Amino acid sequence: MNLFRLIVSSLLVLAGLSAASRADDGLEAFLGTPAFEKQRLFDDQRYPNVVVTTRGTVLAIWGNDGVVVRRSEDGGRKWGDAITVSAKGYHGGGTTVDENSGDLLVFVEDRQPPAPLTVYRSRDDGKTWQVQATVIGKDANGNTPSMHMNEHGITLLHGKHKGRLLRPTRYYGPNGGGAEWPLQYTNAIYSDDGGKSWKTSSPFPEKGTGEATLVELSDGRIYYNSRVHWSERPRNKRRREAWSDDGGVTWKKWRIIDVLPDGDQGRTYGCMGGLTRLPLRDRDILLFSNLDTEAAHRERVTVWASFDGGRTWPLKRLVDAGRSGYSSLAAGRGETPSEGWIYLFYEHDPIKGAHMVRFNLGWLLGGESTGDGPMPELKTK
Repeated sequence: MNLFRLIVSSLLVLAGLSAASRADDGLEAFLGTPAFEKQRLFDDQRYPNVVVTTRGTVLAIWGNDGVVVRRSEDGGRKWGDAITVSAKGYHGGGTTVDENSGDLLVFVEDRQPPAPLTVYRSRDDGKTWQVQATVIGKDANGNTPSMHMNEHGITLLHGKHKGRLLRPTRYYGPNGGGAEWPLQYTNAIYSDDGGKSWKTSSPFPEKGTGEATLVELSDGRIYYNSRVHWSERPRNKRRREAWSDDGGVTWKKWRIIDVLPDGDQGRTYGCMGGLTRLPLRDRDILLFSNLDTEAAHRERVTVWASFDGGRTWPLKRLVDAGRSGYSSLAAGRGETPSEGWIYLFYEHDPIKGAHMVRFNLGWLLGGESTGDGPMPELKTK
């Protein structure tokens, strides 16, 4: 039996799934014959997010001189023309799909932050966008968070905070820029009224962080993964993580993730990464994207996989050996054209314009070992 089949068999055995129950878990849809496709979506500008709406439409959000989206209703095979969200401003990341209503939220800042913010809402699956009044509270330090430039937000699906909207944010300092990196930190904002008003979480426990990602695990805990800017921090070329067990209000047990690089390793400056969790019932398979290079420029966007909710990252696979930068990840939804696909939307040429890649878990399992813990034990029935 080849390695791919052994890994697939192992995943199913460890999940405790019979053939009849695989479809209910959702894992089977992401497996199968390895599949990988790439398209170019934009030829200029920056700042990617990708999300999959409640109807299964794939949305690519983009721009630092005005913000636009492109939509795919067939799982990413074909894409519609760019739709304007805002004719000016910076995409601030954190695009959020409200699982309660199906609405979409896009965050636009007037310029490089700190800067005034406008929130746009779509009630028709991303076809049209309207400005909404939004209130965002200050954090415990009295600071107002900036949006830029983070991975997409989420809706919590478990526990007493079920239905809460949560997206990563950051404190930029009073003026922003490298001189204020020691003052900066990541955090998050959360809303219990559908995104009209937001509270700001406690700061991430380490200063000098910015541009973060988060996912909810099957037990309701939040896994938080962040970039770091400040070169004075220990092992500053590696990603940071922390956890929340109160719906994203506080962050605990932060640590350095030695196996995950924070951008190109030839300089002391991180890079925005992508993060998603496959929508499985009880299994926490996480995917992370960033650059995997020793060069002093951005290249070699790569995807890593964790099969235990972020405790270890034993597998990685190179996506593009060329110039690349910021990236965003999303997983498809069951019973829609996006089912079984994983989407990676990343800056390209170099860090100008963007590609969209779609692949399945079968393709990713053809990657290489990182040495960070074992792959699932290779057992067959």
